[in-house]
Amino acid sequence: MAEKNSFEAPRGMRDFYPADMAWRNKVFDAFRAAGEAAGFQPYDACVVESYELLARKAGEEVGEQIYHFQDKSERHLALRAEMTPTLARMVAKRQKELSFPIKWTTIAQCFRYERMTKGRKREHYQWNLDILGSDSVLAEVEVIGAAIDALKRMGLETGDFKVRVSSRKYLSQLLEKSGIAPEFHPQVFLALDKRGKMPDGEIAAMLRDGGLSQADVDATFAIMDVKSYEDSPELKELFALAEVAGFADSLVFDISVIRGLSYYTGIVFECFDAKGEFRAIFGGGRYDNLLTAIGGDKIPAVGLGFGDVVITEILKEKFGEAPAAQKDVTIVGFMTDAERDAALKVARSLRSGGGRVDLMLSAQKPKKFFARSGQGGYAFAVFIGPDDVAAGCAKMKNLATREETPICLTKN
Repeated sequence: MAEKNSFEAPRGMRDFYPADMAWRNKVFDAFRAAGEAAGFQPYDACVVESYELLARKAGEEVGEQIYHFQDKSERHLALRAEMTPTLARMVAKRQKELSFPIKWTTIAQCFRYERMTKGRKREHYQWNLDILGSDSVLAEVEVIGAAIDALKRMGLETGDFKVRVSSRKYLSQLLEKSGIAPEFHPQVFLALDKRGKMPDGEIAAMLRDGGLSQADVDATFAIMDVKSYEDSPELKELFALAEVAGFADSLVFDISVIRGLSYYTGIVFECFDAKGEFRAIFGGGRYDNLLTAIGGDKIPAVGLGFGDVVITEILKEKFGEAPAAQKDVTIVGFMTDAERDAALKVARSLRSGGGRVDLMLSAQKPKKFFARSGQGGYAFAVFIGPDDVAAGCAKMKNLATREETPICLTKN
């Protein structure tokens, strides 16, 4: 006898069974509702991009994690690792036609070949919010506020998370005041972004390897102890506007927030669970120069990426069970094949009236049917037996209240 093949999903990729889809739908529904509430317009794009676009714009670490390949015409292509370069390409292509500022949103499937840890897969979905064409700090307020709104739509409370906020511009000013030349700043950002992921000794070695003196290294680590943002006008404005918008209690200043992607230019932010048990829930910031790097005209921009993996783990830990099935589904069954057509007509009639109906595909005894009805999260049940067909009338049972409502079987 031939052996059966046993296939698994590729390492780091995910299958979504119905229970998994219940969680995913809960997250995606909150994404879409929060984006719509804040006036963001949905868009989408191809998942395969030019390798050059993604590798040049992603930053060193992400550039090394890109899934890339050559197609049959020997073009160097890649699966997108994040959405912002694709957005920049799309906007640059029609920059003269668009009316700015624009507020766009999408839920994009992304791929990165990276080491898997808690809350990190090699394939994930990422909700993106971007505002292009505004240099106002209100743009940061809008994207952060929408993300916080999504968290609350999922059932989280203010005490469950904190958004840590900093500014690359402010950090550059502090570095310059410490005597560290601007040409070394990208190296400093790259090294400091790894703080918490590797020992400070290794980070110091990275800084020295990048050309910094020991005095510069010491000054850099001293800056990480800065607790005040009073010398940063943009951060002061952000916190003041967040107070007006009603979510200042969710923000905290943290100079160590860097963001690993190289295109960020100003305010940056990352959201974490309050207990600090997971990776970042979402992150983003201002990227005012990205369009010029791919041939477009310079335009101010702010963006946010919110992955589905970490937040799903947080929701599972907080709520335990998968979200309940939608409550208005009706299950329709029949006792013998003689009642099959009547059951199908009832299902057709209910569906045509806007109802959602799960029609059983084979005859069942009443006991088995109602046992399944009670376990499936259904709201209503219609079971048709020979007596119902003879009488031309069946009953719809409310499975919560046990009340029954007559249903005519003689209508076409």
